Order: sequence, then C-alpha cells, then structure tokens
Amino acid sequence: MTVIPAANPGASPPGAPSLPLRHALLALAVVFVWGTNFVVIKVGLAHLPPLLFAALRFTFVVFPVIFFVRRPAVSWRKLAAFGVAIGAGQFGLLYIALGHDISPGLASLVVQSQVFFTIGMAAAIDRERVRAYQIAGLALAVGGIVVIATHSAGSATPLGIVLVLGSALGWSCGNLISKSAGSVNMLALNVWASLFSAPPLYAASFLFEGWPRIAAGLESATAATWGAVLWQTVGNTMFGYSIWGWLLARYPAATVSPMALLVPVFGMASSSLLLAEPLPAWKLTAAALVMAGLAVNMLWPRRRRGR
Repeated sequence: MTVIPAANPGASPPGAPSLPLRHALLALAVVFVWGTNFVVIKVGLAHLPPLLFAALRFTFVVFPVIFFVRRPAVSWRKLAAFGVAIGAGQFGLLYIALGHDISPGLASLVVQSQVFFTIGMAAAIDRERVRAYQIAGLALAVGGIVVIATHSAGSATPLGIVLVLGSALGWSCGNLISKSAGSVNMLALNVWASLFSAPPLYAASFLFEGWPRIAAGLESATAATWGAVLWQTVGNTMFGYSIWGWLLARYPAATVSPMALLVPVFGMASSSLLLAEPLPAWKLTAAALVMAGLAVNMLWPRRRRGR
C-alpha cells in the first residue's frame, strides 16, 4: 500500500470524459499493485521485523531515485512533516499491525478510513464545510468498522484494528500536508520526503526491535523478502505514482480517482487467494459497508453535477 493522492471529484468539469481502454488498464494496473501490496508486506514480514522493513522501504525509495528526481517546490519543514506522517505514522503502524494483529485483507479495508479522517481534520483545521453526503458516507463506513470489531476473532485483534486506524490517521495527516503544499509532483514529494521517513524508523527499530532481531532478520531474508521490499519501492512508488500522476494530469480527477475504490477489492481478493484468508458473510458485509461509504464520498458530487 501507498499514499493515494487525494483528489476532489467535485473539482472536475461537467461531462468528465471516460478513460480510453489502454489508460483504464494502466489505472487498473496501479490499483492492482496498491491493493496486492498488503499481501506482499506479509511476505516480507515473514523474515524482517516490521519497523526495519518499513525503514528499508523508504531507504530504497530515496536511493538512487533522488538523484534523478528534482526536489519539489515544498519547504523542508513540510517535507519533514510529510515524511514522518507517512513513514512512522502510516507505514510504521501498518507494518506492526500486519505482523500478527490483522489479516492483509481486513487491513486493506480498515485503512480506507483515512478518507473520513481527512474530511474531519480538514473541517477542524481548514474550516472546510462537511457535506451531508460525506456524513452519510462516514456512517456507512463506521458501520463496516463496527462489524469488523465485533466479528474479527481470528482475523484481527483489537490492537490490530487500533493500529490500522492509527495508520489511517497518519495517512490523513500526510494528505493534509500534501494539500497545503499545493500542486506538486507526488512522486518527487514521496522520494524527497522519504529522507525524513527512514531515520525515525531505523531509530525505532533499534530501540524496540533490537540489534539481535534486526541481524537475524537480515540474515534469514530470502529472495522473496527482498522482492517484497522492491515491490514497495519500484511498484508502489515509482510505477504507482508516476502512472497515477500522469493520468491525473490528462483527465479530470472525477474520472481517475474512483478507480481507487478497487484497492481494497484487490487487497481482500489477493489475501483470500494467496494466503487463504477466509471471506465469511460478516467480512463481506463489512466490506460492502465501507466500500459504499467510500463510493458515496467519491461519486455523489459527480452524480449531482450530472443531474
């Protein structure tokens, strides 16, 4: 999983064009990478401690890419804030949760609560107006989270749900910071901000995981482990942000952003197929509620424009 650039569907002009087939397939490839990433993280965690894994992810995001990507027109202060929010906040907590406390499929679903954290924080900090459809979407998503919390035995612990909600909050902080930076290249923002993501993760890894566990993880790492690390960097960041940014530069946000609804679909499906994560009725019900909440939030403004 990676930070999906926040977009305002209501900002697009009426009659937003549809994506041609080849560009729709590119968008589908991006959300496939972002959705299946939860299973890939689980593969890496088989050998690497969570905080070390996260630190390595951001290390390879920085080097050697930083030598080929121009620094965005963003202050060092905002780069540092974004890097810490996404590094320690979003991914640090997510990796810890995926270690033992939540299944990849459920994590891909619960972390989508970042949409509603972002709306609430924007209302509190920037005094943005909260619309009725956003409240309705939030109510649906909260219903899904409640279903997960009351039926999650064997798939998630209470700590796992709290950690992933904390991850979503870190993602939301990153969204607001990137929004305050204005129109910037998201790939460049992620690469340069990663300079500030890796150091606190390495420090936390040495403090909480300890050198013996770090050394053992590195020694036992297999080709699949390092492949998981590269999937985070090459797949999620370089491919994902480059293509997503390219699409957003050519089409209205309302045309591209709804594709992100498929991220938890791919997350749950890949976890079921590759890790044999069960999909009982309660889990599908929770997914339907959360996805419905996200869909209302993304698609309602477009429907009103059409009317």
